[in-house]
Amino acid sequence: MDDLSGFWNTARGDSVRRGGLTLALALPGLLCLVVFLAAPCVSLVLLSTATRGEFGNIQWTFTLENYKRLIGFNLFGWSPDFLLIMLRSLREAFFTTAACVLLSYPLSFYIASRKSVFERFVWLVMLTVPFCTNVVIRTYAWQLILGPANPLAKLASLLSLQPPGAPLYPGFFAVYLGMITTFLPFTALPLYASIERMNWWLPLAAKDLYADRWMVFKQAILPQTVHGLYVGVVITFVPAMAMYVVTDILGGAKYMFVGNIIQHQFSQARDWPFGAAISIALMALTLLSFALFKTSRLTRKGEMY
Repeated sequence: MDDLSGFWNTARGDSVRRGGLTLALALPGLLCLVVFLAAPCVSLVLLSTATRGEFGNIQWTFTLENYKRLIGFNLFGWSPDFLLIMLRSLREAFFTTAACVLLSYPLSFYIASRKSVFERFVWLVMLTVPFCTNVVIRTYAWQLILGPANPLAKLASLLSLQPPGAPLYPGFFAVYLGMITTFLPFTALPLYASIERMNWWLPLAAKDLYADRWMVFKQAILPQTVHGLYVGVVITFVPAMAMYVVTDILGGAKYMFVGNIIQHQFSQARDWPFGAAISIALMALTLLSFALFKTSRLTRKGEMY
């Protein structure tokens, strides 16, 4: 009995030491999360309850007026302007993410189907090369490509889609084109990682059971790649909601999105509390979207694989 008690005491001591070592190793990462993630979020929440002073200074008086302004209430009554901007940003992020997903699936399958390791490496390098260039430079490059003297604008003029000699920007076409090319690698790379680890016997079995192409994709491919799809949607949808560089340059500052409003409040209007309230609302909206996607039937089905 004494031997058994000594064994359990030794095991418990080893467990405590391992737990202490794990905590010591995780402590730097936890401190980074607290300092660079949790603390800024708490500061943003506190800032959103402050008010703007007469000269742009911050007055630390607790109020919810900034959130009332966000849903449309102001000195002149109710106005849906900010809600419309939020809905426009949601639409922009949704269509950008959907287009990136539709383009990423065939692109990722094509790269994963290459037999040569070197060929796959070349395609992945081509996919990730845009990350080496600043997004502002890439966006100004699209201005040159969409200019009136280039083939795309001339083709649009021949098809009577726009007046002759007019550029393809500013406009929604230019904004979506810039957004999709900016965020396509964010969606394609996680999908490629999932597709590369797929069990290819399942699609073959589905084909042997006379499933058509859509059923093969829905029942045998999509559940195996849903986790890569989830990661791709997350890291595409979040920055797409808050993007303002592409929308400002290719939209010609004609179309206001959430990112543009936040940038305006912090830089020009010097209304930091209201900008913080918009940022908090944006974070809450994106977290709600992720929660709905995470609890969807498709995600739960993918957990079986």
